[in-house]
Amino acid sequence: MKQLRLRASLGALLAANLLGAAFAPVAMASSHREAPFITRHPKVDATDFYMFRSYEPGRSDYTTIIANYAPLQDAYGGPNYFMMDPDALYEIHIDNNGDGKEDLTFQFRFKNTNKDAQFDIGGKKVSIPLVINGGAIDGPNAAGVNMRETYTVTVVKGDRRGGTRAAASNGAGQTFDKPIDNIGTKAIPNYAAYAAKHVQSLNIPGCATPARVFVGQRKDPFVVNLGETFDLINIKAPATEFDPNAERGAKDDLADKNVTAIELEVPTACLLNASAGDPVIGGWTTASLRQGRLINPMPKSDADVSREGGAWVQVSRLGAPLVNEVVIGLKDKDKFNSSKPVNDAQFADYVTNPTLPALVELLYGKAGAKAPTNFPRNDLVAAFLTGVKGLNQPKSVTPSEMLRLNTSIAPVAPAMQKRLGVIDGDNAGFPNGRRPGDDVVDIALRVVMGKLCTLNLGCAPADAPAGGLHFTDGAYLDASMIDAAFPYLKTPIAGSPQK
Repeated sequence: MKQLRLRASLGALLAANLLGAAFAPVAMASSHREAPFITRHPKVDATDFYMFRSYEPGRSDYTTIIANYAPLQDAYGGPNYFMMDPDALYEIHIDNNGDGKEDLTFQFRFKNTNKDAQFDIGGKKVSIPLVINGGAIDGPNAAGVNMRETYTVTVVKGDRRGGTRAAASNGAGQTFDKPIDNIGTKAIPNYAAYAAKHVQSLNIPGCATPARVFVGQRKDPFVVNLGETFDLINIKAPATEFDPNAERGAKDDLADKNVTAIELEVPTACLLNASAGDPVIGGWTTASLRQGRLINPMPKSDADVSREGGAWVQVSRLGAPLVNEVVIGLKDKDKFNSSKPVNDAQFADYVTNPTLPALVELLYGKAGAKAPTNFPRNDLVAAFLTGVKGLNQPKSVTPSEMLRLNTSIAPVAPAMQKRLGVIDGDNAGFPNGRRPGDDVVDIALRVVMGKLCTLNLGCAPADAPAGGLHFTDGAYLDASMIDAAFPYLKTPIAGSPQK
């Protein structure tokens, strides 16, 4: 019945002859503005989540975790730019025993302090109008910073709300400075050097070896052909079978966008459950807001605009990329964002009986796109809910959506990384965790159309007639486009370039 309704709703598109001769993938943008409610709260919109064995030389005993927030940042987006929400709770969760529940949570809270820079104008001290800066900036909490943004890190063992809590520190205290965004080269002549001063040591309670932490603006590492995709799937070359250069045939519409990254590099041993003896961990990121908000009709200062209170309510969730975009139905997208992995049985039909492959076949079947025929789609259950057996499936697992990483698989140096990860023989890449250089759009397109069946992972080659086709959105990504050391993501684009 679902497929019959789908065919009826799209019949008008076919009749209007809106489709090209070749088939193409549907719209996707990792988790940039993926659900209706989250579009109203961009500061807590998680865009991408990464988890991988560190491949910086000498750091292979560490695992890097990156949670990106606040999508589609224009470099020139002043005067407020893109500070984090001080009334929100940002969290990174780790499940180290496969039960779908967090065993370790890193909580980040932010604070904005208006230093109220003033000029003497005609004998009166008057506050300057610039929000972020009032002079040259070269280090943390520089004199030229008008709005200081800081954060704290709390480590929770067990349940995120009822577990054991302890503050992390950097040796000098429990408050960390976040660099201001890359407003331009006059205020911050060398932004890379300035941001590097904000990479700090992090002492995690119960972990003998220090971790590292960085929170700040970065160049958005995700690549995607948004414009053509949303224009009635107007991609010119959706597979290399039609054009050998298809994988580089389209524009990356995020090429001029920045994002805010919350980054940790943690000793891998401190993430594992020693008693479980399992090298596989799962991870995801969430953001929560207070249940109630009162807006002050007559604020006396920028700190008096509203009052937040009540319990924390989760409004954003992200583990593996593209799940809420191309797997979860529209009516459940906000529900997914508010849910926990342990309760993901409620979304099982979207994985076992996905609509995306049927949609691709309906639109472009005459060009060779055929949806896999194995139901339930056990290959997608492995990719999204349990991990792939023999690769990144825990010894004991409750089906639940998250990014899973087998920490016993050695990292691969950037020059040797394969952008298509596991489906191209690089088991250190997606879906075994996710590195910034993994082209997850192309990987996901091929997996949903049955690539794992061609590898006899959860299904047979005969189940996926189009499983061997090289689907692509045309926006290319590999490790050469990412830095080779922590914090890995490249320096953000400057709002005012060098003259």
